[in-house]
Amino acid sequence: MAYKVLIPQDIAVEGKEYLLKRGYEVKMGSGVTEEDLIRDVADCDAILLRTAQITREVLESAKHLKIVARHGAGYNNVDLAAAEELGIWVTNAPDSTTTSVAEFTIGAMVAAAKKTFFMSGKMKEGDFFYKNSHKGVDLAHKTLSVIGFGRIGKEVARKAHAAFDMKIVAYDPYVNLETVPEYVKMAEWDEAFSEGDFVSLHMPLTNTNRGTVGSKEFVKMKDTAFFINCSRGELVNEEDMAEAVKNNLIAGVFTDVLCQEPPNPHNQLLSLEDVIVTPHMASNTEECMILMAVQAASQIDLVLSDENPVWAVNKPYFVN
Repeated sequence: MAYKVLIPQDIAVEGKEYLLKRGYEVKMGSGVTEEDLIRDVADCDAILLRTAQITREVLESAKHLKIVARHGAGYNNVDLAAAEELGIWVTNAPDSTTTSVAEFTIGAMVAAAKKTFFMSGKMKEGDFFYKNSHKGVDLAHKTLSVIGFGRIGKEVARKAHAAFDMKIVAYDPYVNLETVPEYVKMAEWDEAFSEGDFVSLHMPLTNTNRGTVGSKEFVKMKDTAFFINCSRGELVNEEDMAEAVKNNLIAGVFTDVLCQEPPNPHNQLLSLEDVIVTPHMASNTEECMILMAVQAASQIDLVLSDENPVWAVNKPYFVN
């Protein structure tokens, strides 16, 4: 009998073909509620997961489950502690989003600095000369503070330095200093926020850092600085961010992520002129979707072939 892989939300066809060619049975999910997942996973050996929440209850109901493979870099929608206790691997696809999200972040900085979204909106309203009272700024020779210097943060820094000759300041207490490029200045948390003309957030979301960027950080930023978040919305206190914009503590915000997605239509960030909001789309490219699907599928193949995965984010108790 072939091992069965549950896919709660559809993925690129290349990911499904990867599994089918290796003899696995693919089971498309009936929904993403906890009830749906509990029902669907009962006879499955693996889950190839996008954004659905995998709770302890889902994991405990999956008597044959050996791996939950995340379709992407983040894994905060899986109960890691429960998976470890139950002997279930959790993996991600850390290399899959780097290029796409880094490119998007560079575009976010350009859009915020040049006010392209605002100008487009005003021009469509018939105001061609709105530009005269709302000039943009250049990125060249400005300072970019990268908060979180992992794969994506490093790639954003590299592109910004190479393309715009930006000065790079980075904060990451876990970084291996031997891997830090010579053009990057490592800094403490407060220093990184205070020095940047652009502050770009690239931290993973954990149980301990929700809302970690708030009024204290925005007060430290330059009033000419832009805050960019293409990471996770829950890392930021949205009320504090909105107040920072309204009180001109910072020049503007570009956020691809929010605490609640889709957002409440009354979220004030949606109506502030100096805030650009996009629908969690930084990794939403054809190339990235294929890469995420295939990398996640590859981890399933390893585990169901009795091998250890390459990109594990937990260590089940049975593993030595």
